[in-house]
Amino acid sequence: MFLLQIPTFTLVLLIITAIVLVLTIVFYFLGKKAEKRKAEQDEQVKAMSQTVSMLIIDKKRMKLKDASLPDAVVNSMPWYAKGSKMPIVKAKVGPKVMTFICDFDVFDQVPVKKEVKAQVSGLYITGVKGLHGNKAPQDEAPKKGIRAWLQRQAKKMNQA
Repeated sequence: MFLLQIPTFTLVLLIITAIVLVLTIVFYFLGKKAEKRKAEQDEQVKAMSQTVSMLIIDKKRMKLKDASLPDAVVNSMPWYAKGSKMPIVKAKVGPKVMTFICDFDVFDQVPVKKEVKAQVSGLYITGVKGLHGNKAPQDEAPKKGIRAWLQRQAKKMNQA
């Protein structure tokens, strides 16, 4: 009875508002859960990391299936990550040439054709220093565009 007295437009707006409200609450709790998981993973990566001296041969963003990573690594990735471009670094560690996945924040600091000391956890590069303790050179001009601006803003918020 009550529903028949409300105009159709108002009813549609109420339903849409309720759906948006429920989705907002669900995404809030999923985000909190993802933050906790990320913090745990960061602690594990930090505990397992070791310093390795390596000669950086090449670096680029490419799809995982094209990066010549071991099959076990590619198969363990979720389906949506296999198609996305990841920062990949080819480096010579001792006599072997290996392919590493680099942290997004560190990727711009990695110099090409230079020898560096890198913090490595498995096949994941988490930090880079120059051979003599210097920080690797960073690009002088910040990248332009909305995506780069959003990444800088997110980085500032995470540091605060």
